[in-house]
Amino acid sequence: MLLSTEQSNAISHIENPALVLAVPGAGKTTVLIHRTYNLIENLKINPLNILSITFSKASALDMKNRFTRVFPNINSKDIHFSTIHAFCYRLISEYSYKNNIKYHLIEDNSGVNKFVLLKNLYLHLNKSYITEEKLESLINSIGYIKNMMLSVDEFLKEYKIDIANFKTIFNKYESYKRENSLLDFDDMLSISWEILNRDTYLLNKYREKYKFIQVDEGQDTSKLQLEIIKLIAFPKNNLFIVADDDQSIYGFRGAYPRGLLDFNKQFKDGKIFFMEENYRSSSNIVTICNKFIKTNSLRYQKNIFTLNPNMEPINIVKVKTLGDEYDYLINDLKDKDLTNTSILYRNNLSSIGLMEVLSKNNIPFFTQDKKLKFFNHWVIKDIIDFISFSKDPEDITLFEKFYYKMKGYISKKQINYAKTLHKDFNVFDRIMDFPDIKQYHKRNIRNLKIDFKKLSNLNVEDAIFFIEHNLEYGAYLKDNSIKFGYVYDNLSTLLFYLKMISAGCNTLDELIKKLDFLEELCKDSHKGREGVNLSTIHGAKGLEFENVYMVDLIDGDFPSANSIDDFKNGKIDNLEEERRLFYVGMTRAKKHLTLITMKSINGNIKEPSRFVTELENL
Repeated sequence: MLLSTEQSNAISHIENPALVLAVPGAGKTTVLIHRTYNLIENLKINPLNILSITFSKASALDMKNRFTRVFPNINSKDIHFSTIHAFCYRLISEYSYKNNIKYHLIEDNSGVNKFVLLKNLYLHLNKSYITEEKLESLINSIGYIKNMMLSVDEFLKEYKIDIANFKTIFNKYESYKRENSLLDFDDMLSISWEILNRDTYLLNKYREKYKFIQVDEGQDTSKLQLEIIKLIAFPKNNLFIVADDDQSIYGFRGAYPRGLLDFNKQFKDGKIFFMEENYRSSSNIVTICNKFIKTNSLRYQKNIFTLNPNMEPINIVKVKTLGDEYDYLINDLKDKDLTNTSILYRNNLSSIGLMEVLSKNNIPFFTQDKKLKFFNHWVIKDIIDFISFSKDPEDITLFEKFYYKMKGYISKKQINYAKTLHKDFNVFDRIMDFPDIKQYHKRNIRNLKIDFKKLSNLNVEDAIFFIEHNLEYGAYLKDNSIKFGYVYDNLSTLLFYLKMISAGCNTLDELIKKLDFLEELCKDSHKGREGVNLSTIHGAKGLEFENVYMVDLIDGDFPSANSIDDFKNGKIDNLEEERRLFYVGMTRAKKHLTLITMKSINGNIKEPSRFVTELENL
């Protein structure tokens, strides 16, 4: 294989630390497998003395397969590409065998797992059930603390988290795992760090075994992961890291790009190689991406370039509504090779409308995201409960789930009183029988009874609108979103997608069947991998396509409102990470790149992403 001078220089590096800064499409995997070959074949290094760390299982498997394919003459049995977690698990297994300790992994979905433990702790301490959004925030925050090597107090001093009793939940969760020898993924790292600092025998054994350490996707390693790798590499420091600080997009997991920026401070004898040629994308795309990412200040100064020819300019499309965006996509996809096309978005919620409109237009697609929270979201369940109750107004149990989320000011006392009356009576009639109820309140309840009668006769799309506006469920969402740690625009958009899906559904059963159909479609679509690829930008990292559409590019969504606020207050890290994410999305495209923004969603006026505006001004 013909290698560039940049690639050859990196491959030829043998001893002492090295950082290879490889821009998108520069052939970083090529460099890693060729360097592995060089160590084994030309320098006669035993493959068992090489530790190659990758970011994911898929990357490890891909590298192994590519090595075997490119170098079929080398016996690849002893050549290992491993995730950091798999490596740490082996270390813990050896330590536990040596010390007669039996650890159990709790990341599966059956029996005792982290989700069940944290839900139960939250319920016990806060006397309420945790929402899916808060559970995700709780899990991410615990992982961040571990990966950034922080104490819980240091974390809370730096970050606001809207989870009551967070510190107590954290400490009880950690104590329970320790007492029962349980591990989650983050524990594999933190306990490995403890083992290596405590057990001199194992530390020296691993140092002696792994004389050469290679790290792929170095920008995605956390502070803790990097410290583990550096500890094993010491004192020889034959550490070879391939990375791109401009593609560090996992800050919420504890990714630590500053570790790369401090490389020369940590390793005085370290060498930095630049691989700046992009072999993937057209000259139009590469030129714009190079200018765009230079707006960031926390980065190495690199110049991404390509010898590829110009194709079409980057296409910026501005439409009025989400419906117009879908119309544009359906029309533009007609002449595209669908198997080499991807639609990318910032948030998973965007996939719901895309799946609906693509399936309606018989356009095949697949998605890597098998589980979307939309289908089990509490807002969806609320709407279903509202409509179900309108058909069965005697069901007090159903009514109790949402009575406080609408107009009418019905009290818990009135609900409890209604429960004591005959179950075959209309709930509203029972409430009007409440002792000493005021006349104006009776009028409100009577009007509610009439409203629910109207609701029972509406088609589903009109019913959702009626619930949102006439029953003032939308006002409840707006008033309580901040209180409960939600973003109102996200909840409003979720309702918009539900209305979109419900179009043409006359009954609730039809809507539920349609939701079930879309959920199954989502679960099964990844199997065939045929048609348009739907993915978050995070999920598309490392992939490439002839045609890429980046959609829903709205300020406040991408970048997020929190990142914008932080930037205004002088904290630039989050906005710079979001710019890197936008850059990663653009650099997935080989020939055709389309960026789509709109003026309104669900009647709410929007501004184009400031990143789109930046690109227009380049």
